[in-house]
Amino acid sequence: MWPRVFAEAGESIVVGEAAVADPSAIAHIACWNPPQDLSIYTGLKTLISVGAGVDHLPALPEDIALSRTIAPGLEAMVRDWVVMATLMAHRDMPAYVAQARERLWKAGKVLVTGQRTVGIMGMGRIGRLAAASLNSLGFRVRGWSLSGALADGVEMFAAHELDGFLGGTDILVCLLPLTERTHGILDERLFAKLPRGARLVHAGRGGHLDMAALARALDEGRLASAILDVTDPEPLPAEHSLWSDPRVIITPHVAAQTDAREGALHALAVVRAVRQGSPIPGLVVRERGY
Repeated sequence: MWPRVFAEAGESIVVGEAAVADPSAIAHIACWNPPQDLSIYTGLKTLISVGAGVDHLPALPEDIALSRTIAPGLEAMVRDWVVMATLMAHRDMPAYVAQARERLWKAGKVLVTGQRTVGIMGMGRIGRLAAASLNSLGFRVRGWSLSGALADGVEMFAAHELDGFLGGTDILVCLLPLTERTHGILDERLFAKLPRGARLVHAGRGGHLDMAALARALDEGRLASAILDVTDPEPLPAEHSLWSDPRVIITPHVAAQTDAREGALHALAVVRAVRQGSPIPGLVVRERGY
């Protein structure tokens, strides 16, 4: 797909490191895992992550720009997973799935969406998209971000207002980027600030979550359930207790997968922006980490 997209645009592309004849001629590299030795690519201008995240990449020299893929399909996929998981948490599906395995017919209390508040940590493009969809389903939606910038239909909280944000959140959704500041943020202290019986929906990065703290919060009744698309580590070892915890549903980091054509079009846009001296799509601000 990538060679076709670049050929149609009249641009050249080399697929695979083994096919590189002259590393110094390579100006842009699109990858998930970069070459082990980037120093041989002396003409490198941009490294493009083929996913939405960049936390897995090594530190780069200041003269090499870093871009994360911006793809409408990817954003919609994550939104869909978040909406699905939020509805499952809202309607107590982890408990019903566990009951079904035991052939147990037992109805719990059903609440309308307007009786739940969903709090989204991370109000970037995907967070805002998820917030709009959850709003349309009747949930009360609040958001927490570094700036607390306004979002339509969302009660926003800035970084220093985390306690207030957590205190009124029934279903916590994590969509944060993984940075030094957010690493391990889903810990015992944070769970203790949620209303008792809150639910966790996690589609950020595994490094956000203290897995042992999650297990304790579930055992203590602080959390009623958790639906996870990311874990720490990944993949989660087969013997890990959360696999068999009836209050937890785990999916294997499948909230989104970058569409090949959209990924190629993003890379093409980056190449042309660099050539023209225009703003680079998906440019990562090093100080923020995203």
